[in-house]
Amino acid sequence: MKRIVITGGTGFIGLSLAKHLSEHGLIPILIGRNAPNAKINFEYVRWDAIHPGDWIKALDGAFAIVNLAGRSVDCIKSPDNCDEILRSRVDSTKVIGQALRQVANPPKIWLQMSTAHIYGDPPVQMCTESSSMGYGLAPFVGMAWENALLESIPGGVREVRLRTSFVLGRNGGALKKLIKVARLGFGGRVGHGRQGMSWIHQDDLNEIMYQTIVSSSYQGIYNASSPNPVSNEAFMKAIRKNLKIPFGLPTPDLLARVGARIFFRTDPELALYGRYVKSERLEKEGFKFKYAEIDEALKDLLQRSE
Repeated sequence: MKRIVITGGTGFIGLSLAKHLSEHGLIPILIGRNAPNAKINFEYVRWDAIHPGDWIKALDGAFAIVNLAGRSVDCIKSPDNCDEILRSRVDSTKVIGQALRQVANPPKIWLQMSTAHIYGDPPVQMCTESSSMGYGLAPFVGMAWENALLESIPGGVREVRLRTSFVLGRNGGALKKLIKVARLGFGGRVGHGRQGMSWIHQDDLNEIMYQTIVSSSYQGIYNASSPNPVSNEAFMKAIRKNLKIPFGLPTPDLLARVGARIFFRTDPELALYGRYVKSERLEKEGFKFKYAEIDEALKDLLQRSE
């Protein structure tokens, strides 16, 4: 049976992917800084994401490596946090490259998480894989992350980069915070509400990652994002609809900036800015989204989380 090593695999995306891969007969091995909080049925190996160690043994004979490692961007962007956001991605990618050169039978597939933030925050442009990069912290981090992969990957290893948008999941991510905001009565638009909300259901992300592992036609950059991004105003309206909340107060720019920092300890720009992203390359591969519309995605997630 084929083993899949998932670095940074103890977060909600990694655990969800591990379950999905195991359902397809693959054997996930989770590598992370800390053991998962929930009880799991998968092998777990600790690393520090900086130095080679015993975790390298898991790579020998593995079918593929999936690198999800990186500090969450759901935080206040202090200088220390910004530094950690960058280093946690670049350093972990580099040490994986070092490790692959130390094993006799390294995996032949390297699936690397990246970010749709790499396109910046264009107000109306629909970003595809051929779009130009943006300017600012997130695009800088995204480009450094991808460059670290290209500099580290050994010859003969197929590489796939997933520029992933806002992942809608049941057991993690920012959706729970948005649901809480809506239930408190502030489920209206944030700022002017026209900023793009590109999103993907966790089940579709899992299937994309599975397909990139088992299908040799996948190579290079793909936007992991629903084909139907929506505005912030439409996104919040869909949340209210599925929670059966008839009305939500809008959150003006200033209130969002103050409230995000004080009550949610996060960066207000995550809500005040955004981008419209879709994938031309997944469409060419023939990938079919199970949840292509925001309404059906939220209906599934909210019903199953009750």
